[in-house]
Order: sequence, then C-alpha cells, then structure tokens
Amino acid sequence: MKGIFTLIFFCSVGLVSGQTKTTQALDDKYEGLTLYFYRNTLRMLNQKEDPAFDELIKDIEKMRFLMIDKTNSKFEKADYKKLLAGYQGEEYEEMMTGRYDGRNFDIYVKEKNGDIKGTVILATDSTSVIVLDILGKIALNKAPDLFKAIDGSTDIGRKIKDFISKDEDDKDNQGKDDKKKSKN
Repeated sequence: MKGIFTLIFFCSVGLVSGQTKTTQALDDKYEGLTLYFYRNTLRMLNQKEDPAFDELIKDIEKMRFLMIDKTNSKFEKADYKKLLAGYQGEEYEEMMTGRYDGRNFDIYVKEKNGDIKGTVILATDSTSVIVLDILGKIALNKAPDLFKAIDGSTDIGRKIKDFISKDEDDKDNQGKDDKKKSKN
C-alpha cells in the first residue's frame, strides 16, 4: 500500500513539473490571466462536437494558458527575446514561426528519444502575449485552430474579454487619477 502512494506521489510530481519553468517565471513576474486545462476540460471546449477538434487535442495531457497585457505590464521586445531564450535553455527547439489573424506565432517543442514531450505556443500582437504551455503535443499546423477554439469558447472568451476590458478600465481610471493629481 505504501508503494502505491509513493508511485502516485511521484507521478503527480512529474505532471506538475512537466511544464516549463520559463512559463512559471513569466507568470510570477507579470500579472495576467492564467487558466489550466486538462484533456477533459479541453474536450468541453468542443461545443460543436467537431471530430477534428477531438483529434487536435488527443495528445494533450495538460495545458496552461497565460495571457499578459503588454501595455499594462510594460512587456517589451527584449522581454520576449528573453522568454524565447528561456525556452531554448530548457531544451525546447524552435519548430515554426508564422503569422495568423494579426498575431505572430512561435512554436517550440521538446523531444525525448524522438517523441514530443512538450509544446509551447506563443502568440503575440501589439497588445498581448499569449502562451500555451502544453504537456503533450499537437499538430504544428493546427496551432492557430487551438487558439481559435479557445477564443471561440463562450466561457473562456468571456474571461479573456473581461480581462482585457478590466485592464482598459484600469488604464482609464489611472488616467483620471493622473489628471486629478496634476490639477492639485
């Protein structure tokens, strides 16, 4: 019985540590929206019961979604370069760079004995940085489809929109506070 508990403990530690330290450091440094998905919660995003989406997520064990507002957090180009270097330092290899729907995409994978163990997808535009830190893999050419599904999910899309509008409200309030201070 004791051996079973020990095995369960080490398996759970392996799942927790399976995602990158670079993403964790990014989440610690910048305030943003962080969501975790497991295979079952990803399947709930498939509201239209699309078999192509089920095929897309079949090799994902766990995914961390992190969204940072670049303007609010003062995230600069140099920070993005450090982020990419961090993934490379964790033995992730750049596999693809592209542009889709107004965002730049960078995709990194970590292989062990020819099998992909982790995938990191970064999407950036003028206002935000989005990181999908995946324990598992997806077809690289389908990465934009995963973003589209996450954004198209009513619950997650609402959280993302609330996060963005909250930041805009905070900026508006900060501007009003600055005007009041300058008048006094």
